[in-house]
Amino acid sequence: MTSVKEKLIFLFLVIASVLLALSIGRYPLHPAEIIRALINPGEMDQTTGIILFNLRLPRILAAFFVGAALSLSGAVFQTIFKNPMVSPSVLGASSGAAFGAALAILLGLGQVFIQFFSFLTGLGAVMIAVLLSSLGKRKSRNLLLVLSGMLVNTFFTSLISLVKYVADPQNTLPTITYWLMGSLAESEMHKSIFMGVVVLLCGTLLYLMRWRIAALSLGEDEIRSLGIDPRVYRFIVIVCTTLLTSAAVSISGVIGWVGLVVPHIVRLWIPNNFSRMLWTSVFTGGLYLLLIDTVSRAITPLEFPLGILTSIIGAPFFAYFLLKES
Repeated sequence: MTSVKEKLIFLFLVIASVLLALSIGRYPLHPAEIIRALINPGEMDQTTGIILFNLRLPRILAAFFVGAALSLSGAVFQTIFKNPMVSPSVLGASSGAAFGAALAILLGLGQVFIQFFSFLTGLGAVMIAVLLSSLGKRKSRNLLLVLSGMLVNTFFTSLISLVKYVADPQNTLPTITYWLMGSLAESEMHKSIFMGVVVLLCGTLLYLMRWRIAALSLGEDEIRSLGIDPRVYRFIVIVCTTLLTSAAVSISGVIGWVGLVVPHIVRLWIPNNFSRMLWTSVFTGGLYLLLIDTVSRAITPLEFPLGILTSIIGAPFFAYFLLKES
């Protein structure tokens, strides 16, 4: 199958999934009604307009962009670390961003500050991991990065536990706990646009660097023999993936397994073509989380946190692929 045909198929799947997600909910809408409303917004009634443009569309866009960001980050990390067990949280971005959000909730700050704190501490956590790895003397820089990330993850996870321990158990603690389980219930159009811009900018840069990213999986001497400075490109990759992960966590909370399972599935489908795997991971991750979010809204009147659903679905899938490869 050619790349053009694949892209057309993914485009069709995205359009069909968006229409399906727009039609499903406590106030069901027929796809034909949705298409008419999108073509002629002035002719739809006020209730339909609020449901489509104020509630469902921002959430659908956020789900797609968050899934795309996590999957893209996971695909890049699994490639440069040559490890299918690596996820976007490997350098501490997820735990750092989660701590920032938990701290903002503990301080009683609004949604804007929760998003800002989360984004800032996610970036800070990765910078600490990079700084720690730079102090080492081993040649295997990738190994040092992973070990430093594990250290930072443990540290910020402990800080999250501390915040939960001192939080008011009646009001603040439930809010923190629910946020950490991952949800898109508070999605707004400006958050979705912000997420989309981050995915577009970082995704474009990573795609333009795709051959150099693939080369980063080699040893230091091999990389330099190709005329590539591994420090420069590794830094750019880390910045882009950190921005993607921190932005995703800042608007959706912690949603695990997407960045681990989706790139792994795509790699089994496209084993030896990193360029093709990169953009395929973006679409697959976006569609996957959009489907999960639609299911979470539809199965019960009370929404399931996305982190729970992605774990329930992702863990058995990953176990199956591990057993298949062993």
